[in-house]
Amino acid sequence: MRFYTFEIVIEKEAEDEGYSAYSPTIPGCFSNGRTIEEAKRNIREAIQQHLATLLERGQSVPQHEHLVHVEELTVGIPG
Repeated sequence: MRFYTFEIVIEKEAEDEGYSAYSPTIPGCFSNGRTIEEAKRNIREAIQQHLATLLERGQSVPQHEHLVHVEELTVGIPG
């Protein structure tokens, strides 16, 4: 089994209670879920299916040279 690493982005849906998820490395590959955990599971499955299709077609799997970490940061401004 070969392993690949992808950055994913999970965003709160603007118009409902769920979350959307995508990988900037794989344009067009996205998913969603009612919770962050569900969105993570669903994007993992979407990426696995997408990669399986790429490999079946003899195409390469896109990979970034470095891993990007994104997190929330809270700052205070005097005033």
